[in-house]
Amino acid sequence: MNEGEKEMTDRKYDAIIVGAGIIGAATGFELAKKGYKTLNIDKLPTSGYGSTSNSCAIVRAHYSTHDGVAFAYEGFYYWKNWAEYLEAEDEMGLAEYRNTGSILLKSKGHDWQKVRKHYDAVGVEYEEWTMQDVKDHIAIYSDDSFWPVTRPEDDDHFNEPNGKLEGALFTPGGGYVNDPQLSVHNLQRAAEAKGGEFLFNTEVTGIRSRDGRVLGVTVKGGKEIDASVVINAAGPHSFLINAMAEGVPEGMNIKTRALRHEVHHVPSPEGFNFLNDGYHTSDGDNSIYFRPEVGNMILVGSEDPECDAQEWIDDPDNFNRNITDAQYKAQVYRLARRIPSLGIPNKQLGIADLYDCSTDWIPIYDKSDLKGYYMAIGTSGNQYKTAPVVGILMAELIEYCEKGKDHDTDPLQLFLKNTGITIDVGFFSRKREINEDSSFSVNG
Repeated sequence: MNEGEKEMTDRKYDAIIVGAGIIGAATGFELAKKGYKTLNIDKLPTSGYGSTSNSCAIVRAHYSTHDGVAFAYEGFYYWKNWAEYLEAEDEMGLAEYRNTGSILLKSKGHDWQKVRKHYDAVGVEYEEWTMQDVKDHIAIYSDDSFWPVTRPEDDDHFNEPNGKLEGALFTPGGGYVNDPQLSVHNLQRAAEAKGGEFLFNTEVTGIRSRDGRVLGVTVKGGKEIDASVVINAAGPHSFLINAMAEGVPEGMNIKTRALRHEVHHVPSPEGFNFLNDGYHTSDGDNSIYFRPEVGNMILVGSEDPECDAQEWIDDPDNFNRNITDAQYKAQVYRLARRIPSLGIPNKQLGIADLYDCSTDWIPIYDKSDLKGYYMAIGTSGNQYKTAPVVGILMAELIEYCEKGKDHDTDPLQLFLKNTGITIDVGFFSRKREINEDSSFSVNG
């Protein structure tokens, strides 16, 4: 521990945020804006270095629930006005929001009628496209339907198409962020400009409490750092941090676990510039999502169909970080169905990392049964786009509860200033029943 780190451990903070990914950094920023003396602690060398760095960083509005759509759409406004939101400079530059627009193909793999209903209720700007409209915008797409979803090792995977898709919902405000790790560094600098602090290469090993109230954290080596508020924003490690907090797991109906996921990169078809002319696309017919990537590549991931086995991880520090031949073929072959001119390269490229998944794939933004201990967890896979809104929610929730309000019986009502919608934050409660409206997938 260097002298700067030692000084931090000798100080008392108003709030300690465990984690310096996109959710933790946004929470630290919003609390610092309210005047809290904050400290983000992360076991890794810098901000955004964990699972956030491998996020697909897609910004889209389609979710399975009204609140999910409202929350995501509110996030659009922050990404489009990123520099204005940060109110600070970063010597590394600012992450760029690439506003490609977002295509949600109408298929049996998505309850798109429900999504459209939520769009209408929330006020999401969208267009109804026929498949001819889709092909007019991006001629390399096929309009064939292959439902149900299969894997290359299945006997019927290479059968002929069994129909045509109906069309798509196009959201012009959607897209992706070009450098997710840089976006977190931007938030770090923004938080620091408001007085927030960050401590890296430091592992939290204990959550200290007395008489039902959090006191702070203990870090590896035995040092104690005091704070009256501790927020778990530890991503795939969230379930391990909760286990350190007395009485917290026992008070939760919704829990979190770490799930291994792969995304892959494949070159754009010859003669087509997908980087400049492609769209973020959600293809429920093949249960994949894909978007442009640097180098005129296409990034493709799975939307978790039943035929794709889920690999739950008990130790988030030890898992297979190499992509697998079977999953690469499953995702890239499905992509080739939608883009028939796609070549299948011999060299397989991609990444494997962890999602922090809740029981119903809807995040937990909540207090806990331990006073002063809060959670912004179950977020990986589908909440990157909402991070600025999560930061605002958590700051408001903490202030609400610390002033003596009982969020469990009288939930915080959060006004989303850009969309004009007020949401009941109890929707994200740890004590909720499993939400059967969820897609139970990365779509949320």
